[in-house]
Amino acid sequence: MDKPQLSKQAFWDVDMDKIDYEKHARFVVEKVIDRGSFEDFIAIKTFYGNERIKHEIVNANWIGDKEIYFCCAIFNLKPTDFKCYIKKQLNPQLWVY
Repeated sequence: MDKPQLSKQAFWDVDMDKIDYEKHARFVVEKVIDRGSFEDFIAIKTFYGNERIKHEIVNANWIGDKEIYFCCAIFNLKPTDFKCYIKKQLNPQLWVY
């Protein structure tokens, strides 16, 4: 299968020609969800499919709250399904006032 056509928006810090899209699927999905455009999201959805993206994103080490809720809406998940959400709840940040 061909590589997904992704913008440099999320991958500004890496050489996109050297990415192994199968081996580093979690890296690609995290980057697109966190920093990519909606077109990038459609491209990975077409390339990986819903189940693979769900598997990779719920096991991601870190994504923002806004992105977690976006994935919940798209993939019919709950925030507590995400490993990174559980980690955030276990390690609350100090409130800066």
